[in-house]
Amino acid sequence: MSDRLPPLTALRAFEAAARHMSFAMAAEELNVTPAALSFQIKSLEEHLGQPLFLRLNRAVKLTEAGRALAPGTSEGFQSLTAAWRAARRLQDTNTLNVTAGPAFTAKWLAPQLYEFARAHPEVDLRFSATLRIMDFDRDEVDVAIRFGYGPDPGLFSMPLRNEWITPVMTPELAAQFPTPESLRHAPLMFDDSIDFLDPPCDWPTWFRAVGMDFTPTHGPHFSQADHAVDAALAGAGIVLGRRAMVVKDIHEGRLVAPYKRALETKAHFRFLCRKGAETRPQIAAFRAWMLAEIEKTAAVHETLEIIPVEEVPPV
Repeated sequence: MSDRLPPLTALRAFEAAARHMSFAMAAEELNVTPAALSFQIKSLEEHLGQPLFLRLNRAVKLTEAGRALAPGTSEGFQSLTAAWRAARRLQDTNTLNVTAGPAFTAKWLAPQLYEFARAHPEVDLRFSATLRIMDFDRDEVDVAIRFGYGPDPGLFSMPLRNEWITPVMTPELAAQFPTPESLRHAPLMFDDSIDFLDPPCDWPTWFRAVGMDFTPTHGPHFSQADHAVDAALAGAGIVLGRRAMVVKDIHEGRLVAPYKRALETKAHFRFLCRKGAETRPQIAAFRAWMLAEIEKTAAVHETLEIIPVEEVPPV
């Protein structure tokens, strides 16, 4: 039996018909007549030497050969489409598709994007705030900002500034609770989005880092970091704030970190893109802008004693 592949147009007609289970719908998608699509599939069946569809009265059904062929053709055309989009994007120096988590977008990216837009009016920015795992080819993403441990095989991965946590609150609450010991009686809040960190970076760990044995059990829990920070900004309580989520508010005085002890997490934010794409003009410009913006709040780090979380004594 020959391994010579049939014409691509015939395979495309089969893939669409198998996906829709309808010759009419496949013909409409491919902008051909049902008769032309049926001719392409018939030629494919002749090339194979056996039928791919059972033609029923008002429907079609895949034969055993059709069921064997359908998954591979579907995956193949998806790969071809992704490769074509990736090659086409290399010619586009004006559009920049960026994805980041909703909390990071709300607390860090969105408030200062105007600076990048003003410096680079030629770049058409498009943002997707999601934690969904993205495929850089299929999803037409240029840059992803992700928090975690990695590794990031096959990608250009640049760690951003190390991440830490420390209690943050309004200046008014800081005046009421001037020491770590006073937090035993304070309205503490919980950011559950950091529960995945290992070693843990939670309230009991932070209290051990300042020499206290205290496990708070009461207080509101937030599944999103930006919601927890917004509650702290409103004066509702005190939360362990992650650097990226609170550094701008600390820098501008809306929040304070009065106790100076911060825990450095092993997880960090990474700037991700396809390997080799980091030199594309709009991606390189965005990366340089992010690094410059991070450095604007570097003074906040200098006010803190930051220790790696793994150095905190265990329970």
